[in-house]
Amino acid sequence: MGDERDREVRRTPDGSPPAARERDIILVVDDSPDTLRMLTDAIEQTGASVLVALDGEQALAIAGHVTPDVVLMDAMMPGMGGFEATRRLKADPALRHVPVIFMTGLADTEHIVQGLDAGGVDYVTKPIVPDELLARMRVHLTNARAAQSARTALDTAGRFLLAVDRSGRVLWSTPQATRLLQGALPLAEGVLVLPPGLRTQLIEGANASPPAGARLNGTDGTELQLSLLGKLGDDEFLVRLVADETGGDEAFLRRHFPLTAREADVLLWLARGKSNRDIAAILELSPRTVNKHLEVVFSKLGVENRASATFLVMNALRAR
Repeated sequence: MGDERDREVRRTPDGSPPAARERDIILVVDDSPDTLRMLTDAIEQTGASVLVALDGEQALAIAGHVTPDVVLMDAMMPGMGGFEATRRLKADPALRHVPVIFMTGLADTEHIVQGLDAGGVDYVTKPIVPDELLARMRVHLTNARAAQSARTALDTAGRFLLAVDRSGRVLWSTPQATRLLQGALPLAEGVLVLPPGLRTQLIEGANASPPAGARLNGTDGTELQLSLLGKLGDDEFLVRLVADETGGDEAFLRRHFPLTAREADVLLWLARGKSNRDIAAILELSPRTVNKHLEVVFSKLGVENRASATFLVMNALRAR
């Protein structure tokens, strides 16, 4: 079985040595012991770590503590089935990017469509051919990482982007855009949705010159400016999000210390008492990326540990 330490062992800011490389974590959800045994053996031979769950509820509990890289999900199980479990996984912003591959004996079109509608990216029919499943898994791992890397790169560069459809549903968003929009937008079936008035301003102004724009108040009083950048497809519109945070703590830390926007975010959450894993979940980063940011932050602040960094931040915030 996989161990959560496969990923968390890389704690370099606190002085512990980095691991040689990060192992993929695969969550296998199936109520059949024979299937679990067969898949665990096949996946572990690739060097990945395997976590197992017997039903949807167990899968959600495990994913709440350890973010998997891929989920192999049985469609039909006692208790919470695979379709409902996937819908709940995709409703969690911290897990939405994780690809879910369904394993099912149901080859009817309606069941395949049901799985894809729930948020699955692929399906394989039983009896499972391990080589085929592993090949599909590698493809979706690569695609998910490429998409996440691109969004994180945009985020780090200050390009907070999201895509919406004509109904106003947010199809995807970069990590910081997600953070800013959570709580500011209503949820419908676990998906963020633009209010009707805001949607009308943006979508119906798609052909306007200059492009349409709209404003939204964040939960902390921050004003969010949304600007339509263009169409990505027949029913996908690209929107840029800009936050006016001139009075916010993150902006103050950027001005007070020589920090980037992302470094200031990480430092602020550290000063609020969050662990590296918590910060990773909040900012939708990998724990490894958080560690790297903290290494740079500690160097810029001239400190060696979390306590010293927190002391500097709290003193600076109190004195402003």
